[in-house]
Amino acid sequence: MRRVADAFEGCYEAERAAALAGVPVSTLYEWARAGLVVPSLSPARPMLWSYADLVVLRIVGWLRHPKRAAGAVVPASPMAAVRRALDELDRLGLDPWAAPPDGAAAPDGPATPASPLAVDRSGNVYVRHPDGVQGDRGQGVLPDTLDLLGPFDGEAGGWGPDLRRPLPHLRIVPGKLSGEPHLAGSRVTTRAVAALADRGHTLDDLARLYPDEDADGLREAVELERRLAA
Repeated sequence: MRRVADAFEGCYEAERAAALAGVPVSTLYEWARAGLVVPSLSPARPMLWSYADLVVLRIVGWLRHPKRAAGAVVPASPMAAVRRALDELDRLGLDPWAAPPDGAAAPDGPATPASPLAVDRSGNVYVRHPDGVQGDRGQGVLPDTLDLLGPFDGEAGGWGPDLRRPLPHLRIVPGKLSGEPHLAGSRVTTRAVAALADRGHTLDDLARLYPDEDADGLREAVELERRLAA
């Protein structure tokens, strides 16, 4: 039943999962072979990743590489620390993506997912759980941390979008449109809009085809898909 639920929350082939997570496709397969992040919907070819898998990929990829976020350059976290954090989540039975931040609701969906995993500006990894915050330096108060689901720019040119609001007029909501990016308040996916643009339709054409949608949202849909494909 969990696999069926995951499929409704999100279903991504390797190229799509890699683009949204901000990691190379080859890395997805490498992590699957190593048992680090095994795709939960289909572990055999064709491999299919769920939204939960997508966020784990983001977390591991985010932690494992230097990145620029919130005006800071954050170093890579050691793989040993990442594995310990994932093992701790498994031991506690916590999903790495399911805890809502302070009950905040998304503009057009349920509570926005946040991760019980956190990382500080030095690359140290922490796990939030009922007994407190556990990190490599022991249990204590969670320091100033960065948003693991937010956008990031990698030092090697990698990029990952915000996994809730890829751009101001776009959203990703688990359980809606199989977790695909879409125009806020609609069921129009960014893929559908970008496919029309790739066929030669201009933004004016798109505005006529989607008269109920904001022109900025249509422009952002094309922008997002082109950046994901880069």
